Amino acid sequence: MSASAEERPRPGAAAADGPPGWLREQLNALRELLGKPLTTYYLIIGCSGLLLALGLMMVLSASSVEALQKTGSPFYWFIKQSLSAAVGLAVMYVCSRLPHRFFRWAGYPLMAVSIIALVMVLFIGESELGAQRWIYFGPFTIQPSEPAKLALALWGADLLARRARQGKVEWRQMLIPLMPGTAVLAVMVMLGSDLGTTLVLFMIFLALLWVVGAPVKLFGGILALAALAAIIMIKVEPYRVARIGAFLDPWSDAQGAGYQAVQGQIAMGSGGWFGLGLGSSRQKWNWLPHGESDFIFAILGEELGLMGTLVVVVLFGLLGYAGLRVAVRVNDAFVRLVSTAVVAWIVGQAIVNMGAVMGVLPITGIPLPMVSYGGSSLLPTLAALGMLLSFAKREPGAREALAARGPGPVSRALSWLGLGGRTRGRVRR
Repeated sequence: MSASAEERPRPGAAAADGPPGWLREQLNALRELLGKPLTTYYLIIGCSGLLLALGLMMVLSASSVEALQKTGSPFYWFIKQSLSAAVGLAVMYVCSRLPHRFFRWAGYPLMAVSIIALVMVLFIGESELGAQRWIYFGPFTIQPSEPAKLALALWGADLLARRARQGKVEWRQMLIPLMPGTAVLAVMVMLGSDLGTTLVLFMIFLALLWVVGAPVKLFGGILALAALAAIIMIKVEPYRVARIGAFLDPWSDAQGAGYQAVQGQIAMGSGGWFGLGLGSSRQKWNWLPHGESDFIFAILGEELGLMGTLVVVVLFGLLGYAGLRVAVRVNDAFVRLVSTAVVAWIVGQAIVNMGAVMGVLPITGIPLPMVSYGGSSLLPTLAALGMLLSFAKREPGAREALAARGPGPVSRALSWLGLGGRTRGRVRR
């Protein structure tokens, strides 16, 4: 007997019950990919490598004109950044092979060294553009506030992890050592008139408190205190008041306080969908100040267009996802705390930098991680990413998958040079 009209399947009814077959296949493939033990490991390597390569390319383009005028060589700053990247990659590789207990120990001496270096900045540091952030050692420049971010993440994470292991999970008890340590770093950085780095330190501090489950009212009180401190810092420095005015309406003083913001917006708007082409920026010809550092995202938008800027945003988003994935999948309080703090630092700093370039946030003068020029920022960032790689190896099944893969090219090269010890053979499945 034939089915009634009510019993017959309607056209498109299967599609209404769920996604189309091709979409289900793609979702299943994505689910299978995310379920692999080395997904986090390769995401960190891939995103870091792409951002670093893109950064070197943009530093060469953005700095070539000014470098030629000041040094006689268009490659001067590119070569310095390339050397910093080479050292940073070596540091990243070493950190990726260190056990997590090393990082738990390293936070304390690094915190002490950071405080000493920040004190030195106040006495022997050089002041530029209203901020005292740098110490010069011949041709080398050190900005101690950059490694202080890594120091706070490591020290604060181990401090809270030890407290939690001792059963002291009450947030009031956890605040006693963490808040004074953060305050010391923040005050030192603020005395050097570096509001941007102070904001990043604040992000790391809040990320640590968020992981340990601090109550919402505590966040409200801390945010109110930070807002009061920011207002005081803005009021005591006339150039910051001018920056806030320029942020609210940069075109009202396009040749004065709003000059950098206006030129950055012109660069971003000139790129269109796909940009003017690599090396074709017009704003780098003495129009946009600090195009190779704080405003490199504007040059990137001008030369690579909206598509290029979206690629950078996606890469930072994937990097943040990978860091949080490590925090969720590795069953260790210290790893969870420090991984979240590193994500807050790197991704938060990227958001602040890109927001300032696009005009949705005030200009704070902090670099775009791994893209902007500056070895002082690049080295701690790559060290932190190497640490995340070390943690990613502790995910379920990751160590076995790496052993089955066999030694990588770096390990084989070190072994060939007699520096890597005996090379392990490939593990049979």
